[in-house]
Amino acid sequence: MTEVNKPPRPGGWTKLVTARPRLSLLAALVLTVLAVLAGGGVADRMGAGGWEDPAAESTYATKALEREFPDSQPNFLLLVDAGSADVDAPAVAAEARRLTERLAGEEGVTGVGSYWATGAPALRAKDGHQALIAARITGDEKAMGETLDRLAPSFRGTHGPVEVTIGGPVAVRREMQTIIQEDLTRAELIALPVTLVLLVMVFGSAVAALLPLGIGIVAILGTNAVLRGLTEFTDVSVFAMNLTTALGLGLAIDYALFIVRRFREELSAGADPSTAVGTTLRTAGRTVLFSALTVAVSLAAMLLFPQYFLRSFAYAGIAVVLLAAAAALILLPAALVLLGERVDSWDLRRLFRRERPAREGTAWARAATLVMRRAPFFALGTTAVLVLLGLPFLGVRFGTADDRQLPSTAESHVVQQQIRDGFPGSPGGGLEVLAEGRASEAQYTAYKERIAELPEVLRVDGPLVNGEAAYFTVQPKGEAVDDAAQRLVGELRSTEAPFDTKVTGTAAVLVDSKDAIAEQLPWAVAFITIVTLLLVFLLTGSVLIPIQAVVLNALSLTAMFGAVVWVFQDGHLSGPLGFTSPGSIETTLPVLMFCVAFGLSMDYGVFLLSRIKEEYDTTGDHNEAVRHGLQRTGGLITAAAVILAVVMVAIGTSRVTNTKMLGLGIALAVVMDAMIVRSLLVPAVMRLTGRATWWAPGPLRRFHERFGLSEGEQKRPDRGAGLYRNAAPPRGATSHDVPADENGDGTADASGGIRAIR
Repeated sequence: MTEVNKPPRPGGWTKLVTARPRLSLLAALVLTVLAVLAGGGVADRMGAGGWEDPAAESTYATKALEREFPDSQPNFLLLVDAGSADVDAPAVAAEARRLTERLAGEEGVTGVGSYWATGAPALRAKDGHQALIAARITGDEKAMGETLDRLAPSFRGTHGPVEVTIGGPVAVRREMQTIIQEDLTRAELIALPVTLVLLVMVFGSAVAALLPLGIGIVAILGTNAVLRGLTEFTDVSVFAMNLTTALGLGLAIDYALFIVRRFREELSAGADPSTAVGTTLRTAGRTVLFSALTVAVSLAAMLLFPQYFLRSFAYAGIAVVLLAAAAALILLPAALVLLGERVDSWDLRRLFRRERPAREGTAWARAATLVMRRAPFFALGTTAVLVLLGLPFLGVRFGTADDRQLPSTAESHVVQQQIRDGFPGSPGGGLEVLAEGRASEAQYTAYKERIAELPEVLRVDGPLVNGEAAYFTVQPKGEAVDDAAQRLVGELRSTEAPFDTKVTGTAAVLVDSKDAIAEQLPWAVAFITIVTLLLVFLLTGSVLIPIQAVVLNALSLTAMFGAVVWVFQDGHLSGPLGFTSPGSIETTLPVLMFCVAFGLSMDYGVFLLSRIKEEYDTTGDHNEAVRHGLQRTGGLITAAAVILAVVMVAIGTSRVTNTKMLGLGIALAVVMDAMIVRSLLVPAVMRLTGRATWWAPGPLRRFHERFGLSEGEQKRPDRGAGLYRNAAPPRGATSHDVPADENGDGTADASGGIRAIR
């Protein structure tokens, strides 16, 4: 057989991308340089908070107290340690008063007070060897950080008979920013060389391995520029930079793997570089674009939440996903046109190759056959294991992020821990009640007495009055954010008063944050579910496959959530992993991890489903389509998952607990999804559902025929039209010696033509 279909002329997009490849790459280089300049210093403009709901009662009360009673809202602490001496010793007291006066004279500092000025028992350690100087640093987060940087060197260290260390919320946030930047640099230095080695192992060619890294770097630098621009208009969390690096490398590598793999297939089938790029863009390129949309949808759901911590990850995630896809669909094709056959240059695997390798994907084909042969066993067994791994999440306890996010050796963490352990009461655990409206002293007294009678209240201080505003400090009996403290928030808010009251404090912020997430979570889940169902329907034309995709993707996340609770809440492995467990999970983290991990699961799901659909359109054989899809993408998905997991583990080496949890948790989710769900559960479930998998009612089927997307544009031929229909190629035939469309991808084309067998 020698007749070969004439390849189509390049279409509009292909022609646009490949007409002047050198010009495209030069323009990309210029834009990347501009992105480096625009994104410089972005981390210094980001915040380290964002867990609060800006519309919550606690947020309003906090801002009102800062405005009306700034001196009573300290955010900067000096822990004065007298060693073996008593803090009331004359020399110690004299030096402490000097430090207090000096701090009061500093610009940007107000509300300075100390144990030696007030005699307050809460400011003196129980053993009498330590005491506190408290103050408030004014300004926004950036200004407070700059003031702290100016003050810290002159106040930290030895001053006569005392040793001074620095703590407080401002110090915690600043130290967190610094550590995140340092850890991110280290993670990149770890991830880049390891990723390059893995890519060389996957591609063999060093040239091909460098292409995904280049795409990832372009996406990361471009996203930094986007985030730098956003900081001019809104708050952006510094934590989002970790997601930028992880997704920038991970998704760029996923997309580049998929495109380069398809390009090499086309070259192997005899296409010239320009034709191979055109075919790759019409097939794998569509899948990459579709995959990017599904990931972006999952990340966009975080825009529905009011906390800027979550919204920041949506900004970073959407930007890096779209930029990675754009680079993979514009820059990568241009590079491939220029490289042509040289994409396989420097094939390092030749140094170790002893014999001709087996036909690609053979092991995955055998695995798919085995799984489908015993589909009930694999479906039920895999589901049971995943559910079992997720059971610890039923005991989740939610809390707030504090200094314990930092490593145990961080100065601000050490200070806060010494205050927790050595000072009376529950420092930082007090609730504050803002009273607004004119009231008499008798009314204030009566209200204070009603509060003091509440069962969870240890003591009530105040009121401190300023015109028509006053506030009370309520100390709970237990821990700062335990269940009793959270119940006390509700009791305070329901206590009758002759004036308007608002409650704030650590427990109140937690209650309001949980309420905000609970209110928006159903909408976010509905958004992700509905849009995912629609997108997968457009890809497959099936009603059942989108439902399967959503359910199986969610099931793939159970191990991640179970591990998060078992490790980070309950403290197992805290020693080897180097973190301090606060006994709870920060409220926003599960939402963030769900959106990111679900999006990545859909990324791999689209890769697999697109190839299954392509084969089913060709053969009409459901089981063969599943087997072929896993054969062609199993190794690719596994390689991409391993590389992304390496990047996430590098992020997980961070010394900040939330970042460690994010990196290691997502790494686990990615590995479980690729190696368990895609390899075992998906083929088993699709075997059980059989040809009904592809059913759709008439109106929806016609809708898909008109608006649907797929990898390639072929229609299913007659069942008898294929050369090797419903069967593996005969011995000696290559993976391309099968019915092929005009794209040379191993499927029949629209006219039933067959590419020549070599």
